[in-house]
Amino acid sequence: MPPPPSAGILLFRQPGDEVEVLLIRPGGPFWRNKYAGAWMIPKGTIEPGEQAVDAAIREFKEEIGVPLDRRPFPLCSVRQAGGKRVDVFAVEGDLDPKSIVSIHFEMEWPPRSGEWRAYPEAEEARWMSLREARRMMLPSQLPILDALEKRLADG
Repeated sequence: MPPPPSAGILLFRQPGDEVEVLLIRPGGPFWRNKYAGAWMIPKGTIEPGEQAVDAAIREFKEEIGVPLDRRPFPLCSVRQAGGKRVDVFAVEGDLDPKSIVSIHFEMEWPPRSGEWRAYPEAEEARWMSLREARRMMLPSQLPILDALEKRLADG
């Protein structure tokens, strides 16, 4: 059985000549010592009966703590390494990444210890140039950057 589909938002801005994207580094013990190749867009599972764009907007607010003030446009769909499909939407905007307030999730850690701990969904957020994002982003999400570049070049 395939994993449930997800949806996410790529927030971008164009200060000067360069395009920048907002990426997050997930929280929790699995991501603790990972940096390059661990950054991603805010995303999450599409709930039953929910439209992908609505799930993307909800997940952005949950992981960033800021609601979007514009409706995002469809950008692309990617299949992550684990097989999960992610429908991606994009929107131009700006925010201070130091001000993010992510919701938390709980998990048993260490495994089988009986201890439950809370971790932020997004440990940190950062604006990155497309070049830097290509070095730092989860490899299976790199096609998102290609889709954004194409969309911006096409107008």
